[in-house]
Amino acid sequence: MLNLERLSKTYADGTVALTGINVEVGAGEILALVGGSGCGKTTLLRLVAGLDTATEGRVAVAGETIVAPHPAVGIVFQEPRLLPWLSVADNVGFGLADLPRAERAERVDHALDRVGLAGYGKRWPRELSGGQQQRIAIARAFTARPKVLLLDEPFSALDAFTRASLHEHLLLLWEETKPTVVMVTHDVEEAVTLADRIIVMRPKPGRVYETITAHLDRPRDKLAAGFDKAKRRVLNALDRSLRPETPRPAGADVEANASF
Repeated sequence: MLNLERLSKTYADGTVALTGINVEVGAGEILALVGGSGCGKTTLLRLVAGLDTATEGRVAVAGETIVAPHPAVGIVFQEPRLLPWLSVADNVGFGLADLPRAERAERVDHALDRVGLAGYGKRWPRELSGGQQQRIAIARAFTARPKVLLLDEPFSALDAFTRASLHEHLLLLWEETKPTVVMVTHDVEEAVTLADRIIVMRPKPGRVYETITAHLDRPRDKLAAGFDKAKRRVLNALDRSLRPETPRPAGADVEANASF
């Protein structure tokens, strides 16, 4: 569904943000990107969203090259970015103007119900808490039914309880249409909770260091031994990715792969 082919990004000042990214994300897969500062996670998301252009390589969704914002690709940012002059329902339905009014209203009501905000449609964003506003942003993204949904640390500013609740709402919406999801997070537990695969990136320049495949059933039990083992595996890979590089033996793979 989503293909990143030899993707590299060098900025005008000479900073190499990404180099040689080759990743294939399957239809309905949830992929998490983790890594230290300067590894290019957000740059990668911007390239997939069409908000920036690659220096080299290609981003393709279902075979179509992405060079600008595209209706097949949705994104949820760190902040809700709601329009304060629109009601909650109009924010969720933003971008659905081409649909018949009845279908648009049905989609909006269903999404609000799924994120636990049924009956909130006539309220204004300023009347909602931060966690509720982020639920609206997630509902808006899913209502447009993108093929690929990008999540740029949308839960980072929330408390642990609210974050866990939003994970559940996110998975409820994802289960319905199964878009391909690529999420950036600094929270290893969040990555293990949500993702089918976790890519650990190495910084300066950003590139894939290790790819870890999850074999945990959903919903995932955070108290289970398998969950704890998965967290330790990802944390170990992160620790190694931040150490000074040592020469690899001749013929060694550039990327490592593991599973849990």
